[in-house]
Amino acid sequence: MGQSPTDVYATARGPLARAASPIAGHLRLRRHRRLFPLAALPPGGRVIDIGCGRLGLRGLEPALDITGVDVVERPEYPGPFVRADAAAGLPFADREFDLAYCSSVLEHVAPARRPAFAAELRRVAGGWFVQTPAFGFPIEPHSLLPAAHWLPPRLRRRYWRLGAAGHWEEVVLLRRAELEALFGPARPERLGPLVKSWVCVRPVQR
Repeated sequence: MGQSPTDVYATARGPLARAASPIAGHLRLRRHRRLFPLAALPPGGRVIDIGCGRLGLRGLEPALDITGVDVVERPEYPGPFVRADAAAGLPFADREFDLAYCSSVLEHVAPARRPAFAAELRRVAGGWFVQTPAFGFPIEPHSLLPAAHWLPPRLRRRYWRLGAAGHWEEVVLLRRAELEALFGPARPERLGPLVKSWVCVRPVQR
């Protein structure tokens, strides 16, 4: 059975992850329906999904021409796939794609490597849709622990063991200014009065 596009915490553990997954899935669909059309992808346009995971954008837009890219092999990915590290260079020509899509990936890239990652994403596509969780939101979205991302790494690593994440990872969430320095103006995705994530959308340039 394939992963559902709304099963956000499919690889997480514990009852908290199971309870949070449908809520997070609903929010993901809401964000996609509201903001993805702003990318103005033309009919037949080509998309590169950087950090696609097992399903990525293909789960939300199965009819699109999408090429998945990830740093690890994804034999279960249902479409064209290339293993590559965007920060080290992508094996595609300039503007080979109409749109670069990157959702909940940038926070996993080490801060020192983010400029190179962003430069490659911008190089291979005429427009982009980049989403990342907001540093200011009080729940760390991977561990589902309150304020985990606000702790120094030494304390965060100990605290992380209590959360939903299956293994430790040095995840560094971004502030709005950090994302905008890489991809231009960011739009807020809100949960009530709080900003849950930031989304940069540059419409496809024809």
